[in-house]
Amino acid sequence: MKSTDLSPIGGRPVRWGILGTANIAEAVVRGIRESDNSVLSAVASRTEARANAWAQQHEIPRAFASYDALLAAGEVDAIYVPLPNALHAAWTVRALEAGYPVLCEKPLAANAAEARAIAAASARTGRPVAEAFMYRFHPQWDRALALVRDGAIGEVASLHGQFTFLLDDPTAICASAELAGGALMDVGCYCVDFARQVAGREPLRATAFGNFGQRPANSVDRTMVGLLEFSGGLLAHFETSIASFERHRAEIAGTAGSIVFESPWVPGDNPARLVVRRPDAPPEEIVVPAANSYRLEVEDFAAACRGEKAPRWPIADGVANMTVIDALYASAREHTG
Repeated sequence: MKSTDLSPIGGRPVRWGILGTANIAEAVVRGIRESDNSVLSAVASRTEARANAWAQQHEIPRAFASYDALLAAGEVDAIYVPLPNALHAAWTVRALEAGYPVLCEKPLAANAAEARAIAAASARTGRPVAEAFMYRFHPQWDRALALVRDGAIGEVASLHGQFTFLLDDPTAICASAELAGGALMDVGCYCVDFARQVAGREPLRATAFGNFGQRPANSVDRTMVGLLEFSGGLLAHFETSIASFERHRAEIAGTAGSIVFESPWVPGDNPARLVVRRPDAPPEEIVVPAANSYRLEVEDFAAACRGEKAPRWPIADGVANMTVIDALYASAREHTG
């Protein structure tokens, strides 16, 4: 593949190219549009008709009939990869080797080995790469972590994450084992990342039980319940599902109280609410102003592309998250017999 020798971006806006037209890409398009340091320049799809239609719909200047064509054109500064999970590693590495920084949608890869290959390609090419976990850019998380650091709920004792929804399309990507779908990969990865971020360290053990349907050997997990054990006795448990009604919740429980997130993963355009509960005191509601997490994510990575800073979360964090996910899958499949 042609190697692109990108000239320094300097202070101008970062020109983004998108590989694929998945639904999640629409949210990132909006984030790019609203950002202060980025512009949307190109999109690629597997067919010319799809690329042209998507470009017209979103007022994108250039459309390419293949991913390789966009990478070879040298008309953008950074690549966003919203492809199915099974394709994340291959196209992220390909884009890095073509000379582009890459923001890759979560989960970073299909497994930890692929995630390590991405990290190696980033080190080899000198191009930054980051996992697109937009939720953690929302200011509600900085506010909550500051409360924890200040001792507002005492010593953290346990963590709980919940992210479920009812999938009504059996042909969806997240229902495909071949495309590395499943509840844990699609939405449970948020719960795993949340636990690691709050704990500030990696778990010692991971245990999980999953419902893999009638054929557990070659089916995706429809529901999974997991437990992570961290040093110091900190425990994190989570529930994730693509087979139950939609529920979003996260809680940090400490020796002197707890912090509950009502909309931890996708706060949307509304203000976010944290509820702090302490013994012998009424619940304290903290309202965090609305923020576009996708815009904040885009601006952070664009600043890295311009050499102003490193990505807020290094690629090693994405590798670590995939390592935990691998361990959870191994445990869940062992428990299926």
